[in-house]
Amino acid sequence: MTQSEVQIGKKGITDNFLETLKSHFKKHSSVRINVLKSAGHTKENIRNYSEEILEKLGKKYTARILGFIIFLKKWRKEIR
Repeated sequence: MTQSEVQIGKKGITDNFLETLKSHFKKHSSVRINVLKSAGHTKENIRNYSEEILEKLGKKYTARILGFIIFLKKWRKEIR
């Protein structure tokens, strides 16, 4: 399993960030997203980031939150 790493900073989730994520998923099956302190270090913010990313990427992705890290995984089929 290959994994890539990306960071969310003070600008949050931008179009450029989403394009970066999509390009990482072309080569990797999962991406680890570190949420920096400047992006807001609360569990609620991280949950909101996770939901927003999944909403914008589509149904082929799942997320798991561990501390201040969001793990995204891409599946072959859509997840219901």
